[in-house]
Amino acid sequence: MVSEGEGVNLENLVVAAFVLLSSYWLTRCLSSPSSRLFYLLDYPNERSLHSHPTPRIGGIAILGSLFAGLLLVYAGRVSGWLHGAIWSHFDSFQIQQIQWILLLTLCIAVVSFADDRVGVSPGIRFGVHAVVACSVVFGVGVKIDTIAIPLLGTWVLGDASAFLTALFLMWIVNLYNFMDGMDGFAGGMTVLGFAFLSGSAWIGGHEALGALALFIVAAAGGFLVYNMPPAKVFMGDVGSISLGFLAGALSVVGISAGVFDVWVPILIFSPFIMDATATLLRRLFQGKKIWLPHREHYYQRLVLSGWGRKRTVWMEYVLMCVCGCGAILYTFLGDGARLILLGGWAVLYGVLMVGVRMVEKKNSQDV
Repeated sequence: MVSEGEGVNLENLVVAAFVLLSSYWLTRCLSSPSSRLFYLLDYPNERSLHSHPTPRIGGIAILGSLFAGLLLVYAGRVSGWLHGAIWSHFDSFQIQQIQWILLLTLCIAVVSFADDRVGVSPGIRFGVHAVVACSVVFGVGVKIDTIAIPLLGTWVLGDASAFLTALFLMWIVNLYNFMDGMDGFAGGMTVLGFAFLSGSAWIGGHEALGALALFIVAAAGGFLVYNMPPAKVFMGDVGSISLGFLAGALSVVGISAGVFDVWVPILIFSPFIMDATATLLRRLFQGKKIWLPHREHYYQRLVLSGWGRKRTVWMEYVLMCVCGCGAILYTFLGDGARLILLGGWAVLYGVLMVGVRMVEKKNSQDV
């Protein structure tokens, strides 16, 4: 059962402020060459949009500050001065779920850091992603059992639910990494996306899930200060892979617990989901090797067409806010209005994709 929360309380805000400041401080410290072990540079390549080597340790700062905040919560609960923060609204099963997810986040972060540091073969990397995704389904015990289509009925996934949930998690993990290719983009998606996810969780009565998502917002917020264009630091694979996993895992937890409908997190994270999925399918149909690095995502095409990073990222922020507000609104609508909203959402992305092609065409004519 989902516990009935009281909204954002002072204790949660205190912890979030601590996480925000910790993330800001850690990002600043770790981006210095003196940090030695954690100092890694991202060199320009055929996938990137930046032109000079940039530190990529932001993910360590994000996760470090997040776990520092959770340790503060635990210490506060033990000492008795934190009564309303995240753990107070968990039953024992919910505590186990979150502990599993945090443990799995650490596992995937360690492998991602090794990949950033020395390189890990794609087989090992995807193998770990598969094990972690299956652990969410069978270890945490959550999965997506049904998909409701407004006015058209409910699709019961049945025996395929475990496989499809694991596949969804693996896709979210990897698309988050694919989309981390522009200053302020993945950091902004994390701040705005998890903010709307947090709000949806509180609306659904799951304060614990809402608080955890809020802490992730704070952790990404401290990093984003240094990641806005022109970026002084990137999050690296340890950040994008781990945040993708948290986005997917917390979404599945909320869906499984009946906190929100499956379409809510899909709407929230759709700026990433739609771009990455459409790009993958387009490259697949064109007979291209989809595993090779490229600069064919819609946001990359906008930048390369002359929009620039700053203008493109702010347009994406507006899109994130529109989709997030749509997700919140979806919760309060009847089936007919929900179907209209989903239809409008699909039309919006169709218009945006055509718009990108028009910008490219205009740019080529001007040249």
